[in-house]
Amino acid sequence: MIQFDDVAKIEMTIGLIQSVEEIEESHKMYKLMVDFGEEKPRTILSGIRKLITIEELTGKKAAFVTNLEPRPMLGMESQGMILAASTDEAFSLLEVSQNIPQGTKIL
Repeated sequence: MIQFDDVAKIEMTIGLIQSVEEIEESHKMYKLMVDFGEEKPRTILSGIRKLITIEELTGKKAAFVTNLEPRPMLGMESQGMILAASTDEAFSLLEVSQNIPQGTKIL
């Protein structure tokens, strides 16, 4: 068990996935450009390439962890983490309604 204060440290934010690219050096990674209502979009690298297509991701609003330390991966820097659920049979982003603006914090 963890304390509520530990959960409160995690910043979760709604982001609009503006673009998605395959990363040639990896068979499982995508490079997402995500708008959080900040000055410029963030780069988020995610190992979900085998689970969802570029077309299904592009233009979606989803939940992200946005206060992780930037992490170098494959010569790039990932500036957050997308939230999703998966089993052997199913995959789902943690999506929100399109009327929720990007940059909205999840409480």
